[in-house]
Amino acid sequence: MVDFTISGQVFIYILDLFGTMAFAVTGAFKAIEHKFDIVGIMLLATITGVAGGTIRDIVLGQFPNSLSDPAYVAITVISGVGIFFLYSHLKKHWNLFLKFDAIGLGVFSIIGATFAYHLVGLNLLAIMLAGILTAVGGGILRDVIVSHTPIVFIKEFYISASFIGISVFYLMLYFGGELYSATVIGIVLTTALRLVAMKFNWNLPKAKGSLD
Repeated sequence: MVDFTISGQVFIYILDLFGTMAFAVTGAFKAIEHKFDIVGIMLLATITGVAGGTIRDIVLGQFPNSLSDPAYVAITVISGVGIFFLYSHLKKHWNLFLKFDAIGLGVFSIIGATFAYHLVGLNLLAIMLAGILTAVGGGILRDVIVSHTPIVFIKEFYISASFIGISVFYLMLYFGGELYSATVIGIVLTTALRLVAMKFNWNLPKAKGSLD
């Protein structure tokens, strides 16, 4: 099995923290829009930022990284507090944070996939499950908490971008590619697909006759 170099591990760790921050920001925005107090804002930011990875770890029988490494919760709390104080200045830049969310989607999809790969090797089901859980678990819980149907189920080209990126990651490894290269390409592809989908308003089809 090809492993990351130390520098590669640091790079991916930084990206993982950045993805955690990006999702935490979206959680904080959602909490403010629903008039949560500062504790609620920090809580929803933390749930959005770390829940996907925590669920993945539990499903795969591992102690959650979000509990063993305090940096993850720390960055979500800092993000929540920061948005609390800066919301009036930042709310008009929501599209910028949606782009951060797209990067978070790409990072978390492939980091979740690499986590499963290290545990079980080239098991497509495990890699796909771990990647998608990491990418969308926090956002789903965020929307459920504020009583919204998770948007990933009803409209957006979101899980599909994650699925395609993870599939390319798996195929690269299956045909002998290096783990580091597969990781970077998977992250870039997933992020790019999500950004393009937002730009051109790509949505998955609904059943004929369904209510909008």
